[in-house]
Amino acid sequence: MWLHTDIKSLADISRHYARQRGEKVALVAGTEKRTFGELDCISNRVANAIIAAGVSPGGNIGFVGKNSIAYFEVLFGAWKAGCALAPFNWRLAAAELAQVIDDAQPPLIFVDGEFRQLVADAQKLCAWTFTAVEFGTASGANGQLDVWLSGASDSDPALPIPPETCAVLLYTSGTTGRPKGAQLSHGAFNYMRLSEHFDDGFSWADDDIMMLVMPNFHLVGMGLAIQGLYNGAMISILPAMEADKLIDVIERDRPTICCLVPTAIQILLSHPRATSTDFSSLRLVMYAGSPIESTLLKRAMQAMKCGFMQFYGATETWTLTLLRPQQHDLENESKLKACGTPPPLVELKIVDSNNREVPDGEVGEILARSPTLFSGYLNQPEITASVLQNGWYRSGDAGYKGDDGLYYLVDRVKDMIVTGGENVYSVEVEQALLKHPAVAQAAVIGVPDERWGEKIVAYVVPTATSSATPDDLIAHCRSLIAAYKSPKALYCVDNMPMTSTGKIMKRALRDMSPRAPTP
Repeated sequence: MWLHTDIKSLADISRHYARQRGEKVALVAGTEKRTFGELDCISNRVANAIIAAGVSPGGNIGFVGKNSIAYFEVLFGAWKAGCALAPFNWRLAAAELAQVIDDAQPPLIFVDGEFRQLVADAQKLCAWTFTAVEFGTASGANGQLDVWLSGASDSDPALPIPPETCAVLLYTSGTTGRPKGAQLSHGAFNYMRLSEHFDDGFSWADDDIMMLVMPNFHLVGMGLAIQGLYNGAMISILPAMEADKLIDVIERDRPTICCLVPTAIQILLSHPRATSTDFSSLRLVMYAGSPIESTLLKRAMQAMKCGFMQFYGATETWTLTLLRPQQHDLENESKLKACGTPPPLVELKIVDSNNREVPDGEVGEILARSPTLFSGYLNQPEITASVLQNGWYRSGDAGYKGDDGLYYLVDRVKDMIVTGGENVYSVEVEQALLKHPAVAQAAVIGVPDERWGEKIVAYVVPTATSSATPDDLIAHCRSLIAAYKSPKALYCVDNMPMTSTGKIMKRALRDMSPRAPTP
């Protein structure tokens, strides 16, 4: 069943490999490296220091910092102390961070020196009292962390960790109101590994190097890094998504696997160095986080010449579907729009507004049932109950199952636009816009309208060389999709409001749309 039967909790990953392959490099960040043995030893010290600080098992440990080796040392240390790690979004404003800290109530927050002032400003606004432990920047030494650990034993505390224990507290990006802390248990992580073990999507090689690019405060970043470590891969760490530095890491560390959101893929391929970059070390690129336009996917597959795998899911669910490398067919564009099929242990159904299952081909809301589901939102039982119903998670995503057996996403349920009595999915309009060479990014929303009920409004970031007008782009849409689906208004902007994982914040666009100038 499981690949390693002695890994009962996430804390056991470093223990297992320290025993089996202690000298193998587990983490690399620039010139700094940690073997599995060193990671296990240092995380023991972190755990003992957490315990000595009076933090009880079951508590939350905060972290504010970019991807780094110190992040993993704290992560495994928190687990060995029986605690959950809550990696906070370092892009938040101080007031936003204070709100999240007050919800998580961590007695300790490990803070990269780069964000010292951010955390200090948040601390002044917090009702909750905590101790900040500062460490060096993502590219430097551990600084005060080494001092804080100076008296800690490197013996394993060996605390029991039941599978229902919360391992990670991940906060939603906060694009729609109050942030929610999703609690993911050790058992949920383990069942995801079991699901992966049974799936034929791809396998791990002994010499795999996984490149960590996406932020540690979202599952697409930290979850896949843990997946890599569970399989004995080395993690090549990039502090944050910067195209130039990403290319540097590809050339230096020669990763074999990486995960990128579509926005990051587009930024990477548009970089001047991309045409001369040697991507030959890559055997698999995973992508997730938002729909990808088929033209961009084809461009990426042709440029990188490796396998591609899409996974669809959410922080609350882990992976719900996979579009595996063998299902990526450049000659069949319609299937490139699919999000795949569920991995083992995951059940899906599609229901209408009355919670009745719909036939194949009909659009409805995607519901999921799996042992990998989250345990609920911290301190928000009512919201938890609204999305977890009778063991099923309501995704809020609209999709359908095709006659080819593949699942297809069409939009967020809340982003469906009802205009003139017709249902229009914003993703379909966005993908039409993205087929125009003058469009770098596109987002479509519905705004209240007396005549249509909702009016379709598009926001576009033009390419640097674009001379296309809003009227040109609307006409382009009408050449590809029905007139009623095409934008009634289109605005060109310099940039989009984005979340930390590369998703466009449509709520921000809705807030600004009444004040938008007439094109």
